[in-house]
Amino acid sequence: MKGIKILGLLAAASLLFSFSAYAQEDNNRDGNGKIVRGAYETNKAFDNTFIAVGAGINAVIVHAAPATWGNIGLATDINFGKWFTPAIGARIGWHGLWNESKYAFDLNGIDANTKFGFDYFHADFLWNISNTIGGYKETRFWNFVPYVTMGVLDVCSRRNIFAAGARHNFEYSAGVGLLNVARISSRLNATLDLQLLCGKSHAYTSESGRFIFYPSASVGLAYNFGKTNFDRHTSIVPAVIPVPFTTDEYNALKDKVAALEKENAELKDKAAALEKEAAPLRQLVNGQTYLYDNGTFTAVDVKPGAPITLYFDCGSAQLSAREKAHLEYFTSNVLDGDIKLKVDGYADKQTGSARRNQQLSEQRVKTVVGLLTKAGAKEENIETAAHGASVQLFDGAAKNRVVTIEVK
Repeated sequence: MKGIKILGLLAAASLLFSFSAYAQEDNNRDGNGKIVRGAYETNKAFDNTFIAVGAGINAVIVHAAPATWGNIGLATDINFGKWFTPAIGARIGWHGLWNESKYAFDLNGIDANTKFGFDYFHADFLWNISNTIGGYKETRFWNFVPYVTMGVLDVCSRRNIFAAGARHNFEYSAGVGLLNVARISSRLNATLDLQLLCGKSHAYTSESGRFIFYPSASVGLAYNFGKTNFDRHTSIVPAVIPVPFTTDEYNALKDKVAALEKENAELKDKAAALEKEAAPLRQLVNGQTYLYDNGTFTAVDVKPGAPITLYFDCGSAQLSAREKAHLEYFTSNVLDGDIKLKVDGYADKQTGSARRNQQLSEQRVKTVVGLLTKAGAKEENIETAAHGASVQLFDGAAKNRVVTIEVK
């Protein structure tokens, strides 16, 4: 039981240190005291990946007599993983266990202190609870990551004395763990991995119906590849920080408000005078453009000299209410049945694959053409092109999620 106590103390110490380090964080709050979370832009496939190695100790427990099979033994780890969001990730890896039997097993002819080992090949689902509760912060020193693990234990006779009585060469196993990640730099992290693995005993002895537990603790290093952080969408509204006022500041603002009210009254008087001056022009057709010369108004047709731009949200092919209003203004003032248009669609290259960006630009063009034809444009007079992310008109990801309309 000495090994179990040591592993238990390591688990308790990691929990205490995790919460202590978390308490020293600013919890990633904005000026209003609210935790800042996503949404986050999608990173490339190779970004936020890592490889980790570690070594430590393990113990072996069976749930029926004899109470324990193992002393303190060696545990080793090699893992490769990826963070899909600041809170959710996954990894695959190999977990090696070496130990020696504490008791003799007459049934299998095994003496006490006989060395044995297992290979555990696994896949794990990771949950960064620090980023979930406290909000994502790239420079946080300590991240607390519980996980579940599933895989197979290799019971080959090459390293395992129990394989002689095994019913299978491989045994399905599962467990839980606590991965503690301490930041050294943007590329390098130190890790403390605490794991409790469970398997069926009939894979290792001729007896069945029992479970074997493998608690282990290992320390190591993890190296991060590609982009190591996550970026929030630029559409996130910045926090408004309330500012307390002194009496003098309040009085100064009060005087400024009074001055603005006076200025507003004067502007109303000017507006009334301009309204009176513009009265003779009210017979002019609303929305028509005129040239004025010596008291005479002449109606003219004006076409826009530059393309109209309509912006889309990240990953979307639907226009917001604001962008629809821009398009409606264009169709009501410029569009007629015989006008010829050119519609081009784009996507930003910072997010998504090339194939997805091409599809997204085509969908955006289709959305705009549908609204134009609905407003009266003839489809045969509309030339279209979807460029995906091959052409970037502007600087910045948000500006390139766009469709342009040009009068030919």
